[in-house]
Amino acid sequence: MFGLEPSFTALLIFCIVLVCAFEFINGFHDTANAVATVIYTNTLKPWIAVVWSGIWNAIGVFMGGIAVAMGISNLLPVEVLTDTNIYHNMALILSLLITAIAWNLGTWYLGIPASSSHTLIGSIIGVGLAYSFIAPDQSISYVNWGKAKDIGLSLLLSPFLGFSMAVMLMYIMKQLIRNKAIFKEAEPGSAPPLWIRAILIVTCTGVSYAHGSNDGQKGVGLLMLILIAIVPSYFALNHSVDVASYRSQITSMQTILHKVDTAQLGTGDLKELEKFNSLVNDLSVNLSNASSLLDLDQNKQFQIRKDIILIGKSSKNLLQSESLNLSVNDKKQLDKDVKELKTLTEYAPAWVILIIALSLGFGTMIGWKRIVKTIGEKIGKQHLTYAQGAASEVVAATTIGLSTTLGLPVSTTQILSSGIAGSMVASKGIKNLQKKTIRNIFIAWALTLPVTVIMAGGLFLLLRAIL
Repeated sequence: MFGLEPSFTALLIFCIVLVCAFEFINGFHDTANAVATVIYTNTLKPWIAVVWSGIWNAIGVFMGGIAVAMGISNLLPVEVLTDTNIYHNMALILSLLITAIAWNLGTWYLGIPASSSHTLIGSIIGVGLAYSFIAPDQSISYVNWGKAKDIGLSLLLSPFLGFSMAVMLMYIMKQLIRNKAIFKEAEPGSAPPLWIRAILIVTCTGVSYAHGSNDGQKGVGLLMLILIAIVPSYFALNHSVDVASYRSQITSMQTILHKVDTAQLGTGDLKELEKFNSLVNDLSVNLSNASSLLDLDQNKQFQIRKDIILIGKSSKNLLQSESLNLSVNDKKQLDKDVKELKTLTEYAPAWVILIIALSLGFGTMIGWKRIVKTIGEKIGKQHLTYAQGAASEVVAATTIGLSTTLGLPVSTTQILSSGIAGSMVASKGIKNLQKKTIRNIFIAWALTLPVTVIMAGGLFLLLRAIL
């Protein structure tokens, strides 16, 4: 496979299976986020609900793009993403996957709705920190703290957003909906009125699709990291594109950069501009003689990948500077050229997306009962009403969908759990929450990041010593 030695071929297959296992577990760990409401309101039978949710999770993976996948991988600095030492890369990937799978399985077994996003991001930060202990250049930060801050804020704020939005939505529904049947608990064994069933099925579909479009991309990002680490000659760059088509972007960027009046730039911006120019020129040289990316050796492909990643970071710094004396049109064109150039590194083959979609979809259909019971019965002191189920899922689908558009990974579990808690509080006040369950969810939420950072970092150093 890909011209690898048998041992590396076996390792590649093993890592792909681990990623599929992570997404499979993610599927049944997070299934409750979509199906708890339709099951506990007797809207759909459990087996129909989980199959329906699994299908829409898979569709969400295909339709969600790869912005979140790239956001996950960009947590690691360029020095790690372009490290040609395959043993470093193997230790990194295995540490990420083993930690994420272990924590997800543990919290699922205990019936605690924990965040797969927190788990994965904590693991990435952990291996980045551990990598810094053995890296040859100690002057570099081996965690992209800027990206970690953005993602951390989205994960931190999403539960509070879910809670508050659910409270407001429940209030609005009480004011606008005169038929009070929607605010009652489901009668055992009886299905709700048709219009209520329709609303709940639509919200279940929305959450399933949103979950697939956001969480599924995390598996895509992981699988791409593995492929780049083990077979960089095939996956470090997007070989399906025509190299010649990118030379116009490089020429356009060079033309725009020559318009900058360096006399008006501060010291920091001047250095950034010089760095940008150097990277663009280096990329131009590396691509100028290549008729196809397959003609380039592994080191050259990694150098091109590194140039493009750094160009993306440098352009962002320059375009945010108020002293960059370019016209609005030139700034827009420069940003457009950089985004087009990044499609050489920010991509995923269709078969990668298919594997993740199937893993997430099938996982959704299995093992859902533990978390469903927690969400449906143990967050509040009452069973879910129709209104509570609809409100929490509308909030979850909207928040996750917006986050996917922005390329930010969020926790489906935390958003929906907090949304249900908010709907319970909106119905009968804070006393309507079960303190023990809320405490367990909060503890898992608070511990996930530090525990996975330590687990993944320690495992990386252990594996690196062995490999």
